[in-house]
Amino acid sequence: MAAWWLGRQNPDSSGFFAFGELYGAPDSSYSTIILECIQYTFENDGFKQVKKFYNESMKNNFTIQLKTSYRTLPGVITNILRESILSGELGGGVQLKQEELATKFGVSLSALREALKSLEAEGLVRFYPNRGAVVSELSAAEAREIFDIRLFLELGALELAIPNLTEAALAEAGEILREADEETQNSRWSALNWRFHETLYRSANRPKLLALIQNLHNNVERYMRLYLTTLHYQTKSQEEHRALLNACVQRNIKGAQKVLRKHMADASSNLTEYLS
Repeated sequence: MAAWWLGRQNPDSSGFFAFGELYGAPDSSYSTIILECIQYTFENDGFKQVKKFYNESMKNNFTIQLKTSYRTLPGVITNILRESILSGELGGGVQLKQEELATKFGVSLSALREALKSLEAEGLVRFYPNRGAVVSELSAAEAREIFDIRLFLELGALELAIPNLTEAALAEAGEILREADEETQNSRWSALNWRFHETLYRSANRPKLLALIQNLHNNVERYMRLYLTTLHYQTKSQEEHRALLNACVQRNIKGAQKVLRKHMADASSNLTEYLS
């Protein structure tokens, strides 16, 4: 397997590896080999050669994906494009030219369209007549509505989760906050923010609810990254996170919901003002 990848060490000028050109790779194991090549590249610092498109966050995301359910070629493409959108590398309004992307990835148009349809379902991509796929843009009104929906869902998730929170889950949430305190890369703050909330909500044992919350989170994350950086909100956010964690430790559902309500109301107000 390594030999196939070593034959494609150099990306083209766009910064993409042509995943379809894996020398000697049997068609029957195509998707698996692609994932193995990605893993091999990351483990050997090959991602540094394509830093225009890959970054440390994507490296971490792929490591997680390789351990979870993302085993298909469209799934790999979906996650690459999602991270590029969330990071702001692909900004709102950018047209995603399907033929060009399919060539860059070295995949069929059907595989690429499947990935774009997944992103459309998440609200990150929209399809327009005569324009095709375009990275969606978020208005202030849409951001406010997303936060309103998130609040209803996350208050419910928190109520379901608190009785089931283990000491291990609480310790993990605390460790994430400590990691956020020490993080110097602004681009990582939003990801750590989600990990903290996800760690608490996971104990609700409602995977579909968690997936809905995550999709809504993704819709505002690209703007939250800018917001946390430019509005210097990180310190206040961390204080609210610690108050939320303390309420969870005390098994105080009402107290935790009160903290969460204020936390999200402040974020919604500031972000919608930033987008206005």
